Amino acid sequence: MAETARAPLATAGITHQRVVFPEGLALDCGVVLRPLVVAYRTYGRLNDAKSNAILICHALTGDQYVAETHPVTGKPGWWTSMVGPGLPVDTDRFFVICANVLGGCMGSSGPREEMTDAEGRPQGRPWGMQFPPVTIRDMVRAQAKLLDRLGVPKLFSVIGGSMGGMQVLEWAALHPDRVFSAIPIATATHHSAQNIAFHEIGRQAINADPDFHGGEYWKHGVVPARGLAVARMTAHITYLSEEALTRKFGRRLRTGPMLTFSNDLFEVESYLQHQGSSFVQRFDANSYLSITRAMDYFDLAAEHGGSVAAAFRNTPVRFCVISFSSDWLFPTAMSREIVRALNAVAANVSFVEITSDKGHDAFLLDEPDLFRTVSGFLAGAAERWR
Repeated sequence: MAETARAPLATAGITHQRVVFPEGLALDCGVVLRPLVVAYRTYGRLNDAKSNAILICHALTGDQYVAETHPVTGKPGWWTSMVGPGLPVDTDRFFVICANVLGGCMGSSGPREEMTDAEGRPQGRPWGMQFPPVTIRDMVRAQAKLLDRLGVPKLFSVIGGSMGGMQVLEWAALHPDRVFSAIPIATATHHSAQNIAFHEIGRQAINADPDFHGGEYWKHGVVPARGLAVARMTAHITYLSEEALTRKFGRRLRTGPMLTFSNDLFEVESYLQHQGSSFVQRFDANSYLSITRAMDYFDLAAEHGGSVAAAFRNTPVRFCVISFSSDWLFPTAMSREIVRALNAVAANVSFVEITSDKGHDAFLLDEPDLFRTVSGFLAGAAERWR
């Protein structure tokens, strides 16, 4: 388990590429967040026709560092298997954009950033728990402002998995005139009760950490490392399948082949503890609370009179919906609901369920069928985009 951290997060002091919108953003909760700050990264070059832009939407614990060395961990970006020269999202052909989501902790407006008043004046302290509630729709509106600033009138495609997939669906519903194609991967139109329940366990673990201090842990020179690590461990279990856990760890002990009843540690326990302890060095606990709530709030049908189909009525967007056979966090049945809604309004949609034993995290891993599906869909869409 992670020890109490008495030093700032490793993210402190890092300068991110970002833009500031002094006018701010009107949030769904009724608050105008002023100013709005959006941190982002781009890869490739926008062509003269401004027709080759692809927006990548990251998942819950991701960020804008998609296809380069991460400035905090020193590890490769989170989707270097998908985005880069010669890869399915080919940066030799496409201008790829990824923004840190609203509420994040890698440079965009969020709980770690300096609090401002209603007029946008700095208050000399982080937002912390006073950062206003945000939604997936708010995240998309912030991204749209970024695209305006970058001079991108329309996206060739918007792509994302998990929470990123929720943003993809919201993009297609909110800005159908700005999206030619959409690839929502391992996602759903709403969070299930089970998913909300898992998130609540994580949130309660953070709140129960003595170092949380009501979200004002920075005042005490600590971070709620134990609680945040438990939240990450709990969530990470949902990202994997039973088959993947059994294949990788089984019931093997770190301490040897025989059970001694003295400091025995199963390999799966060690793995989860490593996931938890490494996570607290790159992520903010208040951001975790904010973003998990945004996922829980997401309900595309509720935004459109109780009908998912109504969200896509008369849509010109071309869709490729992708799921994984062993994903129990966002099972294939949830992707089929998306497809049925799109079919109900005669939208252009293809659907692929990829056979994999890697669980929800398969979209981040080496899955050749995923790469072929994305490559093929983008190639076909490009033929029709011309």
